Amino acid sequence: MGKLYLIPTTLGEMNPEDVLPHTIKRTIDFIDHYIVENEKTARRFIKSVHPEKKQPELHLFVLNKHTDVSEHHEFIKPLLEGKNMGLMSEAGCPGVADPGAVIVKLAHDKGIQVVPLVGPSSILLAMMASGMNGQSFAFNGYLPIDKSEKKTALKNLEKLSFDKNQSQLFIETPYRNNKFLEDLLQILQPNTLLCVACDITLPTEFIKTQSVNQWKKNKADLHNRPCIFIIHKTH
Repeated sequence: MGKLYLIPTTLGEMNPEDVLPHTIKRTIDFIDHYIVENEKTARRFIKSVHPEKKQPELHLFVLNKHTDVSEHHEFIKPLLEGKNMGLMSEAGCPGVADPGAVIVKLAHDKGIQVVPLVGPSSILLAMMASGMNGQSFAFNGYLPIDKSEKKTALKNLEKLSFDKNQSQLFIETPYRNNKFLEDLLQILQPNTLLCVACDITLPTEFIKTQSVNQWKKNKADLHNRPCIFIIHKTH
């Protein structure tokens, strides 16, 4: 059987050589079958990393929230036929906060070797730069949109961070970031630490950790910028 290679991509428009090891290009060189989140951006990424790769020879299967579960088995047929495949996220590491995890699970079920490759993870990079507890942290994805439910969720995460000394990470749809920051500043305790990490690895990178009270005095414009938010309630 073939091997499933988990291929990280960049976190935005930038030179891949700045954040990706040569292993990525070497892997793309011998793989023609890919499972990707978006075909257009995947092809653009492959071209940026390996311009010599012949695009017409690529076979791409699109995996996103609209993909039916019945298609997953069809996607991995090349693996079962002995061909290597690559799995790519829209940005960052596949399988982490990404729909690709279902393919990785299926590969394990079928006895297919899974090979994770090194690349940027916005979650880990934000955690590294936050100054918060890297010994214990949890990624919670998106919080509820409903304001009442969001308030309850944030209060619970704030209490959890205090009780377990655990940093709590989450994300929001980029165009809602500024409104989300306002909600955080209204709901969280004044002395709760909040880290905002956006445009990670890009020239416009912005990472800052300070108390909610300090954020109220000095806000940032986060509109349409991919962000990781981290909170930690201290004594």
